[in-house]
Amino acid sequence: MSSNFIQNIINEDMRTNKYGGRVHTRFPPEPNGYLHIGHAKSICLNFGIAAANGGKCNLRFDDTNPSKEDVEFVDSIIEDVRWLGFDWEDRMFYASDYFEELYQCAVQLIEDGKAFVCDLSAEEIREYRGTLTQPGKNSPYRDRTVEENLQLFKAMRAGEFADGSRVLRARIDMASPNLNMRDPVLYRILRAVHHRTGDKWCIYPMYDYAHPISDAIEGITHSICTLEFEDHRPLYDWVLDSLEGCKFFKSRPQQIEFARLNLTNTIMSKRYLRQLVEEGFVEGWDDPRMPTISGLRRRGYTPEAIRDFCDRIGVAKSNSMVDVAMLEHCIREDLNYKAPRVMAVLKALKVVITNYPEKKVEDLDAEINPENPEMGSRKIPFSRVVYIEQDDFRENPPKKYFRLAPGKEVRLKHAYIIKCENVIKDDNGEIVEIQCTYDPATKSGEDTSGKKVKGTLHWVSAQHALEAEVRLYDYLLADNGTDGEEEEEKKDFTQNLNPNSLEKLPKCFVEPSLKEARPGNKYQFLRQGYFCADKDSTGERLIFNRIVSLRDSWSKIEQKLK
Repeated sequence: MSSNFIQNIINEDMRTNKYGGRVHTRFPPEPNGYLHIGHAKSICLNFGIAAANGGKCNLRFDDTNPSKEDVEFVDSIIEDVRWLGFDWEDRMFYASDYFEELYQCAVQLIEDGKAFVCDLSAEEIREYRGTLTQPGKNSPYRDRTVEENLQLFKAMRAGEFADGSRVLRARIDMASPNLNMRDPVLYRILRAVHHRTGDKWCIYPMYDYAHPISDAIEGITHSICTLEFEDHRPLYDWVLDSLEGCKFFKSRPQQIEFARLNLTNTIMSKRYLRQLVEEGFVEGWDDPRMPTISGLRRRGYTPEAIRDFCDRIGVAKSNSMVDVAMLEHCIREDLNYKAPRVMAVLKALKVVITNYPEKKVEDLDAEINPENPEMGSRKIPFSRVVYIEQDDFRENPPKKYFRLAPGKEVRLKHAYIIKCENVIKDDNGEIVEIQCTYDPATKSGEDTSGKKVKGTLHWVSAQHALEAEVRLYDYLLADNGTDGEEEEEKKDFTQNLNPNSLEKLPKCFVEPSLKEARPGNKYQFLRQGYFCADKDSTGERLIFNRIVSLRDSWSKIEQKLK
């Protein structure tokens, strides 16, 4: 973990022995959706800070809103955090573990005159709240007696009132310049079946109330959250200060804010991601176009690449935009050393080598990964008929075109130099076959011809090739911005979705070694990019997702910065 302002705070706390040398953090997701790449930054930070300081990190689910929560989301979060490589040991908790303690704390606030039951509707509460330039007004129910508030709060818990008819509010300051301190709501009535507690409760705490108490109960020392909670920190502190000495508390945690991740061309709002899923813009939370951790995993990203990315972007106090090219650079760097090289033709053009014996098949030698010689070599079958990419042939080539053209020579990777002799077209004038000759003296690794050619093409033997579906993914957002979650004027982010974010190529051809490809296996398709066998891929129906192309714009940017 590199040094940052949070680590500097911890260093000072260590120096002053503020927490007796303890560092205890937590990652507190809401189980109302799947985690995304922004959450990965928080996961890496919280678990990383704890590990770097010999401390502990809890996984705690903020399950205080059962109307939007589901066990599916809990399970996916557990899987994602583990997949990223982090372990909470026996410290997995839920805010619902503390529902009784949270209720008792609310009773204490009422007894101390710091909370009251309010009958205003949600709309009326907003009206009474005031604005950034105008102070709010006290609720007409603000001066209820302690006894009346206790009786009403108990009746709220007993289910005697309708949903939304009453709330419990903190009694702070309706003239505070911080709107979060203008008598915020602590509890609301909500009849919804909770995924853990069932229908035991019909009142649920608000996040800003439950979070600091949960931290204190678990003995958290440093409560690290994103920058949008900076204005909520006074309320975090007010709750803990008002409950000072509470028998449930093990520590007095401090909240520290850091900048959230904003990534170009990427939707970073869980609310918008949920909309994409529910309205059918994508095929699910793990659609490879999604920035969810499960989507990135299915697409072929590795936990090492994501952790590397989170480390590179660092931890800042102010929001900024990160180029998605940096994330792509991290996965290229990781897979460059790990991924086997294979040949795959995505848009096939038939090539017949007319002077190659019809029934002859050669097993040619090819390295598995030139960056990692220890991976060894493989055999590739070569025969009279091969497929090349349609784009690798031009009947009327432009200048400096070094691929195949009439009368021109190119090398087939790991094989021979071939020369285009004839072009076969169908009745519509479409090219359907290229006829070539080969030079037996140009066999790769044994070339005695002395010939030099500038073009080298990938290919697959038509006789041995396997059919596969290949899915080419592009950014979900059409422009270079984000989803604009914080832009009030941008009401419908779906207008900015990229209509070409997915291209399915149903009939591609791959070399026969990919018969053994299993879901999650990753490869570099020569000259094409990095690809991953999809979760639905089988030996009978191969499906590959493009993780990222070979072009690396961020690498070029890095070189310029050096």
